[in-house]
Amino acid sequence: MYAGTYVTKHPDRPAFIMASNGASVSHRELDERCNRLAHLLTAHGLGPGDHYSVFMENNDRHIEASGAGERSGLYYTCINSYLTADEMAYIVNNSESQVLITSAAKLDVVLEALPTFEQVSLVLVVGDPDLSGVDDNRVRSYTEALASQPSTPIENELLGTSMLYSSGTTGQPKGIIRPLPEQSPAKGLPLFDFLSNLWQYRDDMIYLSPAPLYHSAPQAAVNLAIRRGGTVIVMERFDPLEYLTLIEQYNVTHTQLVPTMFSRMLKLPIEEREQFDLSSLEIAIHAAAPCPVQVKEQMIEWWGPIIHEYYGATEGLGFAACNSEEWLAHKGTVGKIVLGEVFVADDDMNELPLGQPGTLWFKSGSEFEYHNDAAKTVESTSADGSMTTVNDVGYVDEDGFLYLTDRKTFMIISGGVNIYPQETENLLITHPKVADAAVFGVPNVDLGEEVKAVVQLMPGVEGDDDLVRELTEFCGAHLSRQKVPRSIDFDPELPRLPTGKLYKRVLRDRYWGEGDNKIV
Repeated sequence: MYAGTYVTKHPDRPAFIMASNGASVSHRELDERCNRLAHLLTAHGLGPGDHYSVFMENNDRHIEASGAGERSGLYYTCINSYLTADEMAYIVNNSESQVLITSAAKLDVVLEALPTFEQVSLVLVVGDPDLSGVDDNRVRSYTEALASQPSTPIENELLGTSMLYSSGTTGQPKGIIRPLPEQSPAKGLPLFDFLSNLWQYRDDMIYLSPAPLYHSAPQAAVNLAIRRGGTVIVMERFDPLEYLTLIEQYNVTHTQLVPTMFSRMLKLPIEEREQFDLSSLEIAIHAAAPCPVQVKEQMIEWWGPIIHEYYGATEGLGFAACNSEEWLAHKGTVGKIVLGEVFVADDDMNELPLGQPGTLWFKSGSEFEYHNDAAKTVESTSADGSMTTVNDVGYVDEDGFLYLTDRKTFMIISGGVNIYPQETENLLITHPKVADAAVFGVPNVDLGEEVKAVVQLMPGVEGDDDLVRELTEFCGAHLSRQKVPRSIDFDPELPRLPTGKLYKRVLRDRYWGEGDNKIV
């Protein structure tokens, strides 16, 4: 992020506040921190177009770790802090990162991966770690390394940006790289100007960030709020009661959530969730995962028509958006296309009629390619090069509103019938005894695949045969027979990423094993 004029207009205004302890960093201090790190990175030999990575939990150094790259012409990759050593090392190497910024909390994971790093020549560790037992001279204390760096801007500042990675829920994550124009960091990329307008950002806003900072939407949201001279409240992790408390405490005006957060708040006792004054909220954005209709209806009833939804892949191919009034008139939609142009096609690239689901292709979206993966870029591009896709499946209604059916990779083919599990998942999560649900196909000798559900129960609820029957009957009362799970298992906690996405591949692998017909 680049605060620009706000450093001089409101230097002492908090740029961000950590929710857990109230620690506050002003716009001036954040600007100086970003400058110090930018000096260190350039002194280490990184130049425009080079790469570095950030691997740590939400903490008071995460924002500057991105901000330094944005003003020094660099690509920075914020890595999912829940990844294993091997998973993290894959992204570090694939991104060609030369520097890794991590934390004391994640140091053990980094040290395990350190021998496999191919280009990393410097590891900076936030949080005053004890490095006496580390015998690799690449590993240094972040605080000590920056102590001698100047707080003034580097010479010839250039705009840098994040190189995001897909979540890897259906395979290896892919780096999404955008061309960087040679321009001052005071001016952002057009895509981010578009998002700032879409999310109705304004000067002096107060933004509550309940999500991990490594993910694309929180990165953009926090970045843009600070660019507008606002204050960001950073939650280290989401807790429904703490979230509601923070809205009242800081008079929050803007926020962005994922549907699982809605569900967790709605399942609080009514007297708990209605004790808070939420009147300062001007707009609450949600995206990242499908929101069950019943959940969104209840949220609009509770918060009023301030809830806005958008759909956009990390690749930035195109965006759809809708406000509460539009959604209530077209329940289940993710909005009308507001960036790019959508084309719904069958497997032979024939355009499908309104209301019929097919693969979503986008024209005239944001320019990107998959880093070091020309084959994947080609695979995601139409033959004439005019359209791109991430294999989402959906349809457009007669009023031009887009509806998502599922990811193409999650489709179940049972007895020759295509079944999209999202609908069943959305229903199950509305059951009062269900905290979370995953639905996918498992092997069936006769049908090829059958519908399977794995359910995470609410605290204190016991999973037994009676509950299996109850949930099966619940599905049967609302869904056609083909979509009803043939079996239901219970799991203490589903592998859902903090971004709201379900890491479904991990679940399916338990049932498919290593067979040739495994779906990934």
